[in-house]
Amino acid sequence: MKPEERNRSVMTITREIAHAEQSAYIEVPFEMPEHVEELVVTYTIESHSEQRAVIDLGLRDSKRVRGWSGGARKQFQVGLEKATPGYTSGDLTPGDWAVLHNAYKVPSEGCSVHVTIEFLYKTPRWLKGDLHTHSVNSDGTYTIEENAAIMEELGCDFIAMTDHNAVSQNMTYPRNTNVLMIPGMEFTTNFGHSNFLGVADPILDFRVKEQGDVEAKIAEARANGAKIVINHPHCEFCPWEWDFNVDHDWVEVWNGPFADRNARAVQWWHDQLVSGRRLVAVGGSDTHRPDPYVKHAMPCTWVYASEKTVDGILRAIDLGHVCITYAPQGPFVELNCGTYMVGDVVPAGESINEVAFQAEDLLIGDTVKLISNRGLEKEIEVTEAGRLAFQFEIQGTTFIRAEVWRHFEEVDMTLMAALTNPIYLDK
Repeated sequence: MKPEERNRSVMTITREIAHAEQSAYIEVPFEMPEHVEELVVTYTIESHSEQRAVIDLGLRDSKRVRGWSGGARKQFQVGLEKATPGYTSGDLTPGDWAVLHNAYKVPSEGCSVHVTIEFLYKTPRWLKGDLHTHSVNSDGTYTIEENAAIMEELGCDFIAMTDHNAVSQNMTYPRNTNVLMIPGMEFTTNFGHSNFLGVADPILDFRVKEQGDVEAKIAEARANGAKIVINHPHCEFCPWEWDFNVDHDWVEVWNGPFADRNARAVQWWHDQLVSGRRLVAVGGSDTHRPDPYVKHAMPCTWVYASEKTVDGILRAIDLGHVCITYAPQGPFVELNCGTYMVGDVVPAGESINEVAFQAEDLLIGDTVKLISNRGLEKEIEVTEAGRLAFQFEIQGTTFIRAEVWRHFEEVDMTLMAALTNPIYLDK
């Protein structure tokens, strides 16, 4: 279940610095292991006299200096896509690395520097965030900084920056946040919207007149590396009125608070699954401004990714390792068939006849539904808050997925509270 603890290892190295080394640059070498997602370095200085020692801090990799903070910091972090100011994110290539010191002031009796190096490894885990947001870069009122801060306060891991026909947000987003900022753009036409995710500048010109133009823009975005999402396809205000056969990767079945437009999108998606298509469903808040109902990470998209990077998250969505909850607090649902999870295909010949359902953060009165190509397979009313787990036979189905429905007193309506992508079964 969520969240998984990240794999990590820690080492501490003590370097004695003599007074004779004052003004020298000193290296504390270490070996960078494989599969590291983030490096955290902390140091303390122990003076051997009453005189204060001043030892600066920095980092090099096997090729170059990766950062320098002098005496301004006692800790820094370097990740694949984010780093402490003064340090450069990027590849954490295995090999010979070193913590750097400048022995600026060393007491006559010398000092000890204790360097603690923590390696956080790429660990498959559930990450949560919002795949559809707006800012002052188009028609929103939030700045990108405000969006990031709100998401961080919610405990989320990522946010997609999808302003209407704009890419400036992808050039000016804040780097000093723990929230992963996914570059994007909402390709906004008069007859439908589509998110282009994963690249900073997917198309040169958004203007279209006809179906062929739309297909050309999508092809341009695809060639530039973008993932294509058809947004709120059955919205009453801005539905997808272009051909549904356009090239796309995923469909946004849950946009903002669950409403009829989302119910129609879920039904359309379900019909695609029944027809034999394996199409990934995602969600997004589509938040623009403060609103009592349209809020960040409502719905919240959960992604089981091997690493917290843009590519890692998008690759995991492509695999269908996705579930959606009405808010970051859940209820969180998982389906497994042996070692297979949502989005996976159970190969023909596997002797697996049951799916394992697990859910957390359920409330009394919630309704759990298991749905297959044959329709509603099982329905359970939750009688005890918290966790629910059970096994269910899936013989004869081509896919199985789960929904949780809840009565929300705020609107006096029973609405979707969670949705999983299917586990598919080959015949």
